[in-house]
Amino acid sequence: MNYSIIRYIIGWVLVLEAIFMLLPCLVSLIYQEKSGVAFIVTAVICAVIGILMTAKKPQNKNYYAREGFVIVALSWIVMSLFGALPFVISGEIPSYVDALFEIVSGFTTTGASILSDVEALSHACLFWRSFSHWIGGMGVFVFLLIVLPLTGGSNMHLMRAESPGPSVGKLVPKVRETAKILYMIYIAMTLIEMVILVLGGMSIFEAVTLSFGTAGTGGFGVKNTSIADYSVFCQAVITIFMILFGVNFNFYYYLLGKNKKNAFKIDEVKWYFIIILASIVLITFNIRGFYDSIWAAFHHAAFQVGSVITTTGYATADFNLWPQMSKTILVLIMFVGACAGSTGGGIKVSRILIMFKTIGQEIKILVHPRSVHTMKMDDKVVDKNVVRGVGAFLMTYFVIYCVSLLVVTLDGKDLVTNFTAIAATLNNIGPGLAEVGPTGNFSGFSVLSKCVFIFDMLAGRLELYPVLLLMTPSVWRKN
Repeated sequence: MNYSIIRYIIGWVLVLEAIFMLLPCLVSLIYQEKSGVAFIVTAVICAVIGILMTAKKPQNKNYYAREGFVIVALSWIVMSLFGALPFVISGEIPSYVDALFEIVSGFTTTGASILSDVEALSHACLFWRSFSHWIGGMGVFVFLLIVLPLTGGSNMHLMRAESPGPSVGKLVPKVRETAKILYMIYIAMTLIEMVILVLGGMSIFEAVTLSFGTAGTGGFGVKNTSIADYSVFCQAVITIFMILFGVNFNFYYYLLGKNKKNAFKIDEVKWYFIIILASIVLITFNIRGFYDSIWAAFHHAAFQVGSVITTTGYATADFNLWPQMSKTILVLIMFVGACAGSTGGGIKVSRILIMFKTIGQEIKILVHPRSVHTMKMDDKVVDKNVVRGVGAFLMTYFVIYCVSLLVVTLDGKDLVTNFTAIAATLNNIGPGLAEVGPTGNFSGFSVLSKCVFIFDMLAGRLELYPVLLLMTPSVWRKN
């Protein structure tokens, strides 16, 4: 284990977080709020510790998969521990556990909250919550790889540890160039949404914060009613962009490049849109009696399906009151999630596809034992290691889910609340059903349960293994 490179990179993460905190400081100056002091104090703490950690450059700058996973997991934990401080120092979220829950929910783009009155927060804290979605959406290391040149090929280990999905590849030969391309697409789409929302009558502050939440598929709003009070036009814009940010970013790279045909060969993207369309149609007809017209039902169904499958978590309606069929569909697509290589959470459409293809292949083998079968996605043969990895991921996911559910039941809440609370945090969605529905929050849970949710949010965002590796003694050996 190369401890010096771990210390060095985590130090740079803290320096980067200190720089990020200057933005809410600026917001507090614009709105003349005292909460900006809390961000200045935290930024200074992060900067001092970060500079001390990076003062001595490591002699050995090489790092491999083991270090990559540890660096990513520890950095997200450290970033969250310090990111919670402004809420506590400002007094706006006095409990450190609650503040940690809130910022972990932000960085992991979950959108679950312990706040019952969001509008009571200062503009600076509201901005920091939403901005944390944007930071965590694409990933802090994707950004760090752009601004901090590290040892060549080793950079891929950081991207693999942080990026969602069963496999991560380079779009171009150099990892740093890949990171630049991803962030250019990410920034461009975010800015386009901001402009459209402002043109639709939204204030600049609301357009910026809600675009951050949409881009990161996070879901923190600046109003207690989430998105319900905005115009139908603004809701429609957010619906479209939530779905777009749930698409594999390779699709946009191919679409904007010379190999446009490759964009339409991505099976995951096709099935992502098929699942969305089928869910919207079924829910629209199921809830048509709840609204004045079929178009109103379609509008709310489209928004909630887009919000849930991309694990954004915004809401225009209390879907907790919808019929059982609609709620069941929403719970099912909570687990499906968005595409690999997007900002969304969940199991990912690609893993679901591989799982079904594996089942189909096993049936064919039973019927024709001597025949040879190959599994394909995107017109390419799927490596057996990828299939094995998907199986291992789903089993690990199931174990974490069950253990988390058992611990949370100690609070004595109903099964629907507990089941969907774990689904909402492990899949980085935000709202669940019953007490944690769109109009509820997570404040009623015990400290132990909140710690379980914090673990689940981090594990879900980092694809389980980086967080689990921290608890594996053999990982920390020097050799």
